[in-house]
Amino acid sequence: MEKEQNSKTEENINKKTKSSEVPENNKKLKEEKKAELSPEDKIKELEEKLARTLAEMENQRRRYEKEKEDAFEYGGFAFARENLNLIDNLERAKQSLENDETLKNSEALKKTLEHLEIINKDLISIFKKNNIEPIDSVNKKLDPNIHQAMMEIENDQKEPGTIIQEIQKGFMMKDKLLRPALVGVAKKFEKNKNDAKKDKKNEQNQEKSIKK
Repeated sequence: MEKEQNSKTEENINKKTKSSEVPENNKKLKEEKKAELSPEDKIKELEEKLARTLAEMENQRRRYEKEKEDAFEYGGFAFARENLNLIDNLERAKQSLENDETLKNSEALKKTLEHLEIINKDLISIFKKNNIEPIDSVNKKLDPNIHQAMMEIENDQKEPGTIIQEIQKGFMMKDKLLRPALVGVAKKFEKNKNDAKKDKKNEQNQEKSIKK
């Protein structure tokens, strides 16, 4: 029994020593390969490493420049979008006053609306100085990039897809969308069944009169 145990322990020791020798042998092989490289190969290897390092540095520099440029160009983007609420609130206040029956046709209403319009124009002027422009919508073709259709309105005067109502004004900050314009677009006028029947009868009568 003792002999068997001794032989097993010897085998385990041999296995461990062999496994520990493997990484050492690998290191030696790598070192030997490096030693085998000619000076020209070593220079080429260093040049490749240097080129990769320079490329990484250039990519990092470009990313930094882009981030810095975006921060300068659009740093006030969130602030500007929040301030659009001022224009919305002014418009709501104006509509509320105009719909108030007790104030209609009064001098007080006229003066108040004039003051609200002045404030609104001042805000738009300040926005324009900071490269924030309102989106022109009415009578324009619907553009999904800057407009959001909220409803379709039957209209036989305008081509389908033409904006005929602006629900909420949209704004651009340079070439970036602050918020889309909420709009109503024209759709083809759909005749009811009675009108359609009348049109068919008229067409049939016209055909009969032509034949006669």
